[in-house]
Amino acid sequence: MRTLREVIMDARERGIAVGHFNFSDSTQLNAIAEVARELGVPVMVGVSEGERAFVGVAQAAALVAALRAKGQEIYLNADHTKSIAGIKEAIDAGFDEVLFDGSQLSLEENIVQAKEAVAYAHSSGRDVLVEGELGYIGASSKVLDVIPEGAGLDKTDPEVAERFVRESGIDLLAPSVGNIHGMLKNVPDPALDIPRIGAIAQKAGIPLVLHGASGNSEDDIRAAIQNGVCVVHINTEIRVAYRKGIEAGLLATDDVSPAKYLAHGAAQMGDVVKAKLSLFNTR
Repeated sequence: MRTLREVIMDARERGIAVGHFNFSDSTQLNAIAEVARELGVPVMVGVSEGERAFVGVAQAAALVAALRAKGQEIYLNADHTKSIAGIKEAIDAGFDEVLFDGSQLSLEENIVQAKEAVAYAHSSGRDVLVEGELGYIGASSKVLDVIPEGAGLDKTDPEVAERFVRESGIDLLAPSVGNIHGMLKNVPDPALDIPRIGAIAQKAGIPLVLHGASGNSEDDIRAAIQNGVCVVHINTEIRVAYRKGIEAGLLATDDVSPAKYLAHGAAQMGDVVKAKLSLFNTR
């Protein structure tokens, strides 16, 4: 089976992107995996620090390993990890990628800690990818009334990105390019800064990751992929679909079996995942 590095580099060469979806329970994970199998495409799944606290670090790794044992190209990311201790825990548990989120640190401190994450990943004996982040884009995957204060204002400078990559040694870069975590309730998210994405990709020289893509237009996402984005993160949209599906399932039956009403959530969430994976994998 290909490594995650090989999957991402293949996507980069082909001008497509790998879909990344977060999960908080095994029902969500299985729904994501089922759609990826149906479409015949690799997929990344992620658990943030909060999601890991709920699911369990070792448990998340074991769930993904069980799917991979059946031959599926599915890869696990320690999303938005803000401590080196958390990075080490995820690597030791068998995660394929770790995201050190130093976006709210000074550039110098972000470089120092990202470099430490890279060193630990390289000493693991496995090909663990390390992602770094530049620029604050908000902190949670929620439906928002307004853009969080400060989110998206410090767009990543291509020259700074080049320095960050060179001095830290990271494998993937998540920049601030007009994207925000979460999605706005009644209007589309702000447009992505496509020229900036292209400039960052050229300067950084490594694959870019688009966070907070829930709520972005299909045209913006296609353009971002064409300009250097190789991984696209979706979380809020699938959370909304999962909840709405569960609510519909509860209204549809008096059965108290979770397998009955959770299936409705999985189905609605799966529809979103299918649409996103189809978009990311079509030039």
